[in-house]
Amino acid sequence: MPLRLGTTAAGLVTGYVADTLFGDPRRGHPVALFGTASARLERRMWADSKPRGAAYAGLCAFSAVGLGVALQTATRRSPFARFAATAVCTWVVLGGRGLAAEGSEMARLLEAGEVPEARRRLSHLCARDATTLDSAELTRAATESIAENTSDAVVAPLFWGAVAGLPGLLGYRALNTLDAMVGYRSPRYRRFGWAAARADDVVNLAPSRIGGALTALCAPLAGGRARSAWRVWRRDGGRHPSPNAGQVEAAFAGALDIRLGGTNSYGGEVESRARLGEGRDPEPVDLRRAVRLSRLVGIAAVAAAAIAAPATPWGASPVQFIGSPRGKSPARRSVDNSGAALAAVDNVR
Repeated sequence: MPLRLGTTAAGLVTGYVADTLFGDPRRGHPVALFGTASARLERRMWADSKPRGAAYAGLCAFSAVGLGVALQTATRRSPFARFAATAVCTWVVLGGRGLAAEGSEMARLLEAGEVPEARRRLSHLCARDATTLDSAELTRAATESIAENTSDAVVAPLFWGAVAGLPGLLGYRALNTLDAMVGYRSPRYRRFGWAAARADDVVNLAPSRIGGALTALCAPLAGGRARSAWRVWRRDGGRHPSPNAGQVEAAFAGALDIRLGGTNSYGGEVESRARLGEGRDPEPVDLRRAVRLSRLVGIAAVAAAAIAAPATPWGASPVQFIGSPRGKSPARRSVDNSGAALAAVDNVR
């Protein structure tokens, strides 16, 4: 177990590897259970009211944060327990493998000309109305979703795990789930879901921009262009209706030399979005390239999180009580992450 990285950092890396290898738990997924509980609470609390929606979002989010604080506190004296809890929570909140699998399946269906099945499959990636979309529009929708969710489902959880430990991991996933449930501009949720949507915007401000930078950094490894990714990201990232989604979408467009954006329909409401990038419209092969780029960005994100976590207050190693001679108080210290200190730490296997 790589404790020299720090327990939180090692847990983030291990959780990322678990998601890459195994994907989401097939049964009893904690995020699904959270969603079920939140939906039941929504039925009790719903009203066409921003204050009522804010209270709902607060109750759901703070319950997740509270669980994270409880786990963080319970593991404060045990590096192994902190490592294990962080690894499990990271595995649960990440969605990189599932995102890549859906993108690859969409590419396969579109390459085979199975447009009706691709329309049904698109709902696994986004909430866009797909009933009238042709192959080109389905490809664009899937590519945009891969880009946006690379930030939402991979970069952002790792960022908050590094910055705020277990409360950050669970709290972020709670807010992101709430945004997916009630953050729509539909008549039912325009006011009730306002707080959840705005909170999700706030917690994604930094991760989305980190995701844009990592996309430019990883572009050459995916057969793309770093300079173009950087230029299009800086020029077009703010042209999207969302303060965050456009950041990574624009970077992906520049990296892959394609053009994203256009007219979309959500719940009967039509949005005309600015074009991002200056290349051709995406094709199924570009969707496969987007999946490859998404995976590379995930690897870069977990590496950055592992480096940053030991330097943050919540990501630092837990306090450990080290034995002392009889009659003296035990020494209270933080576990040193350096290799020289490992001999004094009784938690190395």
